Amino acid sequence: MTLWNLGSINADNIYTVRHIPAPGETLDALGLRVFIGGKGANMSVAAARAGATVRHIGAVGSDGGWMVERLMEWGVVTTDIATLETPTGHAIIYVDESGENNIVIFPGANREISADAVKQSLTQAKTGDWFITQNEVNGQLEAARLARDMGLNVAYAAAPFDANQTQEMLPFLDFLILNKVEADQLRAATGQGPGDFPVRDVIVTLGGDGAVWFGPDDPVEVPALPVTPVDTTGAGDTFTGYVLAGLDRGQPVLQAMETAGRAGALMVTRNGTADVIPDLAEVRAFSV
Repeated sequence: MTLWNLGSINADNIYTVRHIPAPGETLDALGLRVFIGGKGANMSVAAARAGATVRHIGAVGSDGGWMVERLMEWGVVTTDIATLETPTGHAIIYVDESGENNIVIFPGANREISADAVKQSLTQAKTGDWFITQNEVNGQLEAARLARDMGLNVAYAAAPFDANQTQEMLPFLDFLILNKVEADQLRAATGQGPGDFPVRDVIVTLGGDGAVWFGPDDPVEVPALPVTPVDTTGAGDTFTGYVLAGLDRGQPVLQAMETAGRAGALMVTRNGTADVIPDLAEVRAFSV
C-alpha cells in the first residue's frame, strides 16, 4: 500500500548564539547548521525509513530543489511536490549556550499548495491506502474529506495545534495523534477526552513517558525506552511516521507503537532532524 502525506517542507536554519538577541540587538552567530525540517517532511522520511512507500504531497520554491533531492535519496517519492514562485518554507532558530531557543517560521510555499494538485495526486491512490496531514500546510480539511470519500485511511497529526481546525477534522479521521498538552487543550475546547472522540484510534504522546493508545477497549500505555536525550527535535514526527508505516504493513497498533517508540528513543540520542531519522534495521538492532 501507499502512504500519501500532505505535509510541510522547511529548511531549518539553526544559529548558535551566546544568548538570545534582545530587541534591537545585533550579534555574531557562533555557528550555523542547515537541516531539512517541517513536520510533514520529517514524517515522510520516518515512514519511508520504516519501510513504507511514501508519496509526499507538498510544495517548495525555486530555492528548495536540494531538499526535494534529499527526500528522494531518503526513499520518499517526490513526484507530487510542486515548485512554486513563493520561497520554500523555512525556520530561523536561535539556540544559546544553555539550550534556550527562539524560533521564527516562514510558511512560504507550504501554505500555497493548490487544491487541484492535491486532487490530482490522490486520484492515483487506492482504497486502503493511508492519507496523513498536519497543520503546517493549507487544504487539510478538503483533502481529508476527499481521502475519506475515496476509501483511504485518514490520519491527522494535530500540530501545530488549533482547536477549531482539529474539531473540523474529527469526523473524517480514522487515526489521530497529538501530545498531552494538545489533548488537554482539545478537552478544554470540546469537553471531551481522547477516548470520547469519534475516531477509531487515538494516540496521545507523553514525551519521555511514552504514549497512550485509546482504541476500542480501555486505554493502553506504551512506556518509553530509558535513554539520555541529546536533541528531541523531530522525535514526535519520527514516532508518527513509524506508527503509520507499521499500520500500513498491517501491524496491530500496539506493535506499531512499540517499534515507533524505539525509533523515537534512538532519534533523540542524535543531533539533527530528518537527516538522522533511523532506518528500520537500526531500530531493530537498537538496545538500551
